[in-house]
Amino acid sequence: MGAGVIERGGGKRRRSHAKRRPMSEINVTPFVDVMLVLLIIFMVAAPLLTVGVPIELPKTAATPLATEEEEPLTIAVSADGKLILQNTEIDRNTLIPKLQAIAAERTSQKVFLRADGAVPYAQVMQIMGALNAGGFRDIGLVTDAGGPNLNDQGG
Repeated sequence: MGAGVIERGGGKRRRSHAKRRPMSEINVTPFVDVMLVLLIIFMVAAPLLTVGVPIELPKTAATPLATEEEEPLTIAVSADGKLILQNTEIDRNTLIPKLQAIAAERTSQKVFLRADGAVPYAQVMQIMGALNAGGFRDIGLVTDAGGPNLNDQGG
């Protein structure tokens, strides 16, 4: 009189074929991995997208200007006196005709002038006069933030 187990189906063991439901959980680990890789790529590539002219900008306490929708036109004057319009070096004699051609195509008269701190003031003023003659009336001088403030000099 012992206890026993009764098997169904004549001793054959059947696997239960329960209804399989689709997995309702989303595995986000691969998505996060891809996003982190893209973040690192953009963090490394973003500094390389700036204008690559080596210029030692003067420091000032002025507030930065608001950004615009159109890519700003920039002209840079390096320490050795070279003129760089956007990313290409330009001759002083062809500066005004090129500026006039560019001004005819653009909607904005805004131009940013980047001049090395070692460039004489008179030379910067000559470039500003050429920009004005080329059709650009709104000239912004680019500087580095965090420079001396007149109130801090104690005098």
